[in-house]
Amino acid sequence: MSSPLQPLADYVVAQAEEANTKTASGLYLPDNAAEKPKTAKVIAVGKDVKQVKTGDRIVYKSYSTTDIKVDNQDYILVKEEDILATVK
Repeated sequence: MSSPLQPLADYVVAQAEEANTKTASGLYLPDNAAEKPKTAKVIAVGKDVKQVKTGDRIVYKSYSTTDIKVDNQDYILVKEEDILATVK
């Protein structure tokens, strides 16, 4: 999937993954109990980004993103320094 956004410098455009609505033991969580997702799939990277690439799944700091909606799609913008890990 390509992004209508082209991030600048060390920014990454990603799409947040949905929070789990079911626990490992099979219990369903109400909407207000689900944690905000902290993982996302990278859609585009700025020219100065060195450690992640398009298609990577990332873990990011939950309060360090800018949320934006373009063409009815939700995206997040996050600085590379606020990405904590990639998910294999």
